Amino acid sequence: MALSLPPPDPEPRNPGASPGIEGPMRRLLVVEDDPEIADLVLLHLRNTGYEAEHVRKGRDALDRLDADRFDLLILDLGLPGGVDGLEVCRRLRARGDLTPVVMLTARGEEIDRVVGLELGADDYVTKPFSVRELLARVNALLRRLEAIDERQEGLPPVLEFGALRIDTVRHRAEREGAAIDLTPREFDLLVWFARHPGRVFTRGELLEHVWGYGHEGYAHTVNSHINRLRSKLERDPAAPEFVLTVWGVGYKFAEHPAR
Repeated sequence: MALSLPPPDPEPRNPGASPGIEGPMRRLLVVEDDPEIADLVLLHLRNTGYEAEHVRKGRDALDRLDADRFDLLILDLGLPGGVDGLEVCRRLRARGDLTPVVMLTARGEEIDRVVGLELGADDYVTKPFSVRELLARVNALLRRLEAIDERQEGLPPVLEFGALRIDTVRHRAEREGAAIDLTPREFDLLVWFARHPGRVFTRGELLEHVWGYGHEGYAHTVNSHINRLRSKLERDPAAPEFVLTVWGVGYKFAEHPAR
């Protein structure tokens, strides 16, 4: 598997803390059955300032996540032993574990990435990949989570719009009292919209604020998440009441959604 690799730093840039993030060192779990890829990813994560651990199988990943806390999971989709990456992601989200997940996939079919996102993965990188890109995605995702926590300080924990209720502490959204089954990224997207009713956001702005990075080539990621969010949130996704399209610009949350 060919990888595009930057030269490793001789010493971690920020020993004891993740790059650009205040506080203790972030702990990452890498789940990858290819030892060459795993060793290279671990090397660069550690030289960037992360504490990184590695397992080869999906079952081992679930055991480690049961026993300990990690700040982020780098998860290969194609794993041996009967529990692949999609199953790991499904089981994590089913038990309420919101550990951020960056998927690694060598598969060319878009459906595999879509299924992974549907199951609750936060981002993906397709093999062969640049380690610089992977590190950028990891850094951006962790910074985004920290920024969300900071933005929520002092803000009301519960947002209500008629029949829609969003509890940002419990990570729960309800419509007419019925729970809406959202992935972590779909929930973050909904909260971002609901905290800025009436404001129009371009796809690039949503990538920057919700995903933590901006790249025109990934605008389709926003489109697919908007479509899935509408399918779960709206009575009629073809005639949305909450998440509205502003043609030629982007999307906005209705200032006065239907009751």
